[in-house]
Amino acid sequence: MSDTPSTGNKAPRKTASNGATKSAAKSGRSRAREFALQGLYQFLVGQNEAADIDVFTRDLSGFHKSDSVHYDALLYGCIEQREILDSLIEPLLDRKFDEISPIEHAVMWMGAYEFQHCIDVPWRVVLNEYIELAKSFGGTDGHKYVNGVLNGLAPKLRALEVEADRAKGKL
Repeated sequence: MSDTPSTGNKAPRKTASNGATKSAAKSGRSRAREFALQGLYQFLVGQNEAADIDVFTRDLSGFHKSDSVHYDALLYGCIEQREILDSLIEPLLDRKFDEISPIEHAVMWMGAYEFQHCIDVPWRVVLNEYIELAKSFGGTDGHKYVNGVLNGLAPKLRALEVEADRAKGKL
């Protein structure tokens, strides 16, 4: 006899305000992105050291459910490569970095970083994940700005993948 409810092994579903269903359980990578975003916010606003941010973040409720390897890559990778990431993002901006919310700045760092270094994650997934993070944590229309910037980066950083989607009519 199984302890699994009759729904099988699927995660419980919730109904969103628009009537669509979404999984009640976020993936470990999605959770890692949320924790990395919080850490990068601390870095940008509080100018805290990466190691101190890491110790604090790992002690937060729910961290154990995240993909800690992905979290490490995002937190440390974005901090170490911040100048490179800024140089990729800056040409797509219509304002100076100091006029952009630290949340949107961190989200753009993370998206650019994943485009470059997490090739196992499809570019459309990267784009969607960071638009959703910007919606959840950023300003009212910050996700639109993030979408524009990351959509501008994708053809540069994932040229073959974007072109394949274009050829299949997915764009």
